[in-house]
Amino acid sequence: MPKTEKQTLLSPELLARLERLELVSRKIFRGRMKGERRSKRKGQSVEFADFRNYVAGDDLRLIDWNLYARLDQLFLKLFLEEEDLHFFALIDASESMNFGDPTKLLVAKQLAAALGYIGMCRADRVSVTALGPHGRRAPVLRGRSSLWKMLDYLDSVTPGDDSNNVSLHDGVKDFSLRTAGTGVAVLISDLMDKSGYESALRMLIGRRMDVFVMHVLSPEEIDPPLRGDRKLIDIEDGDEAEITINAFVLEKYRDTVRQFIGTAKQFCSRRSIVYIPVRTDTPVETIVTKYLRERGVVR
Repeated sequence: MPKTEKQTLLSPELLARLERLELVSRKIFRGRMKGERRSKRKGQSVEFADFRNYVAGDDLRLIDWNLYARLDQLFLKLFLEEEDLHFFALIDASESMNFGDPTKLLVAKQLAAALGYIGMCRADRVSVTALGPHGRRAPVLRGRSSLWKMLDYLDSVTPGDDSNNVSLHDGVKDFSLRTAGTGVAVLISDLMDKSGYESALRMLIGRRMDVFVMHVLSPEEIDPPLRGDRKLIDIEDGDEAEITINAFVLEKYRDTVRQFIGTAKQFCSRRSIVYIPVRTDTPVETIVTKYLRERGVVR
């Protein structure tokens, strides 16, 4: 039986490493259920955090009677509260993502699966969504046992079909209209959209999400191995252009790519969005366990 994409998204060795990681949020969100992460809010759990003065009506079981015996004052023990986090992985499944070897979409699926599994191992709520109109959203997942549901969903995502033939703006708008609450949102995209990516990111910020952008590009896009007379066809809308590719044209192209990347990075930086460049020739394990750790996405 040949290996399916679902079976190869995450290797057993990578799964074992992911179980030791944790998703990080730069903001405090009030979870719906108890999770396995430590909150900056004070509540009740097993780890002591601080004291505060007793107020009538407080739970008497939390009074520190040893401290009362020494100081003749009532103090309540406070503990770090454990809470769950809602993690959203938003995958750009437009036709432009179906490029490279491996394709950008495959790498996006691997990254979404890896981050989703980290969240599920910590009892966080995980939503993995291919940006598109109704019907493309996977159910909210929690717990290690949900891994195969997530992989089944990712296996069903294909590039450029009618359900994914939408702009980033429309895809994020649809996600926002159908999704309640807030949390950590990771947009995994090549950001190649003729209508722009800026309005989509502004919508996520407007939702008070903790936003991360994983900008996925293939080596062939950064430095194309092309020469001579070529007809270029836009993979998404069919626009054509005939050009002669020489050293001068290639250098102008490289400058344009560098400017595109720099502008996206600057746009994100000004809005407190964590920008993470991703090359498809970099192993996913390296991206998750090294680059994402360095940029504070996981720990």
